[in-house]
This record gives sequence, structure tokens and C-alpha cells, in this order.
Amino acid sequence: MASTYSTYEAKAKLGEIIRKVRAGARVVITYRGHAVAEVRPVADEGGELARRLLRLEDEGVVTRAKEPGAVLSPVARREDALRRFLESRE
Repeated sequence: MASTYSTYEAKAKLGEIIRKVRAGARVVITYRGHAVAEVRPVADEGGELARRLLRLEDEGVVTRAKEPGAVLSPVARREDALRRFLESRE
């Protein structure tokens, strides 16, 4: 179960929160009683593109191609758009 801190408490107890996260815990930050952020270990993501894509698929952000080996047409014309998008989701 995640620990919960208000934004005021989180500012005052950042060291404690980091220790909990390093130990593998999840911490939720609230603002006026509503959850606004989650602090969790980075190791959960593993940094692998395939794992991040699976997570995004589970969240409904991306979908798989209907046919195996289907060629995708670029949505964005800028280079590295997918990489920048995935990094912004971290």
C-alpha cells in the first residue's frame, strides 16, 4: 500500500519519502485531499522501450498494429518524435 503525504508534508519530509521509494515503496502526494502525483522507484520501468510500449498499450495511449509486420506511416514528421513522446511520459 502506498504512503500518502500532502504537498506541505512532502516538502517538509522529502528525505523520508526518498528513503521509502528507494526501499521499493510507492508514495502518493495529495493537494487538498486529491491525489496529484505518485513517486515510485524508477527500476519498475526497466528503461526498455518494449516494456514502456506495453505499459502505454495497457493505458490505452497506443494500440498494436492489426496485422503482424504492418508498416506504420509516420504521424509526426519530426525525427525522434516517438522517443521524445515516450520520455515525456516518464
